[in-house]
Amino acid sequence: MCGGRGTRLESPREKPLHPIAGTPMVDCVLAGLEASRVETTFAVVSPNAPETAAHLERTDGVRTIETDGEGYVADLLSALEHPAVEPPVLSVAADLPLLEGGVVDRVLAAHGGSRASRTVCVPAALKRRLGVGLETRLEDAPHLAPTGVNVVGTTEESMRQASYDPRLAVNVNRLEDARIAEARCE
Repeated sequence: MCGGRGTRLESPREKPLHPIAGTPMVDCVLAGLEASRVETTFAVVSPNAPETAAHLERTDGVRTIETDGEGYVADLLSALEHPAVEPPVLSVAADLPLLEGGVVDRVLAAHGGSRASRTVCVPAALKRRLGVGLETRLEDAPHLAPTGVNVVGTTEESMRQASYDPRLAVNVNRLEDARIAEARCE
């Protein structure tokens, strides 16, 4: 998922192309996916990030799906309607530059063969301890924050997976988050 506006980041570049340790965030995420057991990668782009779309269209092994850029949920639902996309689908936000293959594989293993959807969350306390932004929490569980990693299943059933992995807690939404991500890359 890499078609948002990214206005909170205040970067001169589009959010997915903002560099972390010299590498665009979206490329960090793609490297994590490539190192996992994920077989096919689609990048969901929008008119909000044309440079990101152009960058990804030149990236081997990635197919792009253009959406209207109306927000994460609307764009995800639009991408799920694409004929080449069949649930279950792992969705990952482009602002998780610390994502690694092993982390992705643990999410997929926990999902198993379930038909339900899965939202991966981290404790809000972990995000506070790391010093990263805590813009979103679950309404019915405010001690948990969504990570931007989800599995979209084939039924209406939904479950949560709590993770204490700091690599999932560092969503880059502000410049301070980017500095923290860079420090963790060293």
